[in-house]
Amino acid sequence: MAKTIEELGKVLGIEVPDLGALEITGLAYNSKEIKAGDAFFCIPGEKFDGNKFISDAIKAGALLIVSEKDKPDDLDKDFKGAYFKVECVRESMGRLASYFFDNPSSKLRLLGVTGTNGKTTTTHIIEHVLNACGHKTALIGTMGVRWPGKADFVDTHHTTPQSIDLQKLLAQMVEDGVSHAAMEVSSHAISLKRVEGCQFACASLTNLTQDHLDFHKTMDEYRHAKIGLWDLLSLSNAQNKSSVINKDDPSLIYFTQATPESARLFTFGFKESDFQVISAKYSGTGTEIVLKTPESKDEVKLTLPLLGEFNVYNVLTAMAICYGEGVSVSQFQKALSTFESVPGRFQLVALTENESANEKDTPICIVDYAHTPDGLEKILKAARPMVEDGKKLFVVFGCGGDRDPMKRPKMAEVAASLADQLIITSDNPRSEDPDKIIEDILVGIDQSKKDAVAVEADRRTAIHETIARAQAKDMVVVAGKGHETYQILKDRTIDFNDAEEIKIALKKRL
Repeated sequence: MAKTIEELGKVLGIEVPDLGALEITGLAYNSKEIKAGDAFFCIPGEKFDGNKFISDAIKAGALLIVSEKDKPDDLDKDFKGAYFKVECVRESMGRLASYFFDNPSSKLRLLGVTGTNGKTTTTHIIEHVLNACGHKTALIGTMGVRWPGKADFVDTHHTTPQSIDLQKLLAQMVEDGVSHAAMEVSSHAISLKRVEGCQFACASLTNLTQDHLDFHKTMDEYRHAKIGLWDLLSLSNAQNKSSVINKDDPSLIYFTQATPESARLFTFGFKESDFQVISAKYSGTGTEIVLKTPESKDEVKLTLPLLGEFNVYNVLTAMAICYGEGVSVSQFQKALSTFESVPGRFQLVALTENESANEKDTPICIVDYAHTPDGLEKILKAARPMVEDGKKLFVVFGCGGDRDPMKRPKMAEVAASLADQLIITSDNPRSEDPDKIIEDILVGIDQSKKDAVAVEADRRTAIHETIARAQAKDMVVVAGKGHETYQILKDRTIDFNDAEEIKIALKKRL
């Protein structure tokens, strides 16, 4: 899959007549992974500046350096390659990665899902339904990357992979005959140009609420980043493009205005829309909705194997996207009936019959990834009706370090208003002091709620003590980490799994 420097230069509008025939055989943004013949992209990051590793890259055999800075005067005199100075190295990396791997996103249907909450569940539903309907479909997101024939998740370390990794994976999918890819598109990925060069067939918005303001600074900037997905949809050469937007979201107007004329617009929600919920009935085993769709004037009854109103929105997002891909409502309905919940997304955690004959004497335990005020409010509002009269709702949560501190007191306010007992603990403190994070959280607790709040910085202890204290049929919601199997501390990352800790605590209790 080698490309000449002349070819790569043309993609960026750079002429390299003297070295044009020199071939580039690989792409890298980490100098430690450079192989002979590679192009090296000097990414300026928060901790490391790729420009400081140019000499290391050249020694490892790099033949092309791409940077936003002028060519260094002391560049290795023996360097036989080319140096591209560009305006934005991340954007150039995305464009060159797409070209290097022969524009793989144009050879399948790339379905982008963005939003503050719901991206993971929505993409999992899309993957399940399209595969059930005979479309070989890949999944790209928070839990990794997979596709039929490659069942185990590939860990990419980001919700949306870096552009080189993403384009390489898309090329592998194309080679394996994948026809569709459902991809979580984070605001970071859009801002940092990880999806540059991608040809999207669909752009969709689940919702937009406060998150990542440590990165975007304001909600306007955050929204603008999300709209970047529609900018890419406008540039895409894909046929039969679609734009799918939550009609109930306050930011609706911004995304409808961003929808290109070349794309069909589908809306969903409880307000009048293309996929409109007429009524919804919630229970502890699932949800029943009556739905109006653009397929027929007749109303459709749909049984969802998922709990809570927030999952109704996730299902509607997926349904509208799949409809745009030619899946009928009846086909979607049949496929959805066999869908299982996503690990760490309102996941019921219980002992098996073999592990305990007294499971009825234990609390009901839920694990969820909710890590924003809106996300936490949605899962607790879904949990509250499931708590029997006379029983209590316990909520265990913390907030991540090195992330938006403004959401900490807001999450506390939400949790305290909906829980009977609130246990504040640590999440992924990263480089921050866990006790300081907890202090920030406690600011949001009203004085009248203080007696119902406990603090235990050690997450394992917090989970175990809460489950030991809860009575039979009480509900315990452990929020924030969901599917994660680790905890990031200041000096190390340790193994930690909320669901496994709950099971251990349940066994101890019995």
